[in-house]
Amino acid sequence: MSQFEQKDNSGSIFSNNKKAENHPDFKGKCKVNGVEMEVALWKKVSAKGTEWMSMSFSEPWVNPNANVEQPAPSQTTNDSNEMPF
Repeated sequence: MSQFEQKDNSGSIFSNNKKAENHPDFKGKCKVNGVEMEVALWKKVSAKGTEWMSMSFSEPWVNPNANVEQPAPSQTTNDSNEMPF
């Protein structure tokens, strides 16, 4: 099965299973000018009773603990007779 690739300047949004009141009602992904973004929408009601939606865009979330490359240990020795450079 091939992986779906978002076309440029388009996106998809889905109903979100909210776990807290401040979580978005809908979430999705889009690609704008070649940049992939995440989209969040909240349903709102104005003081006059007009329904509207608030929207935010963000860079895709990346788990900071996933596949973190550790720097290689230094190969230098610290003998008293050796110069460090």
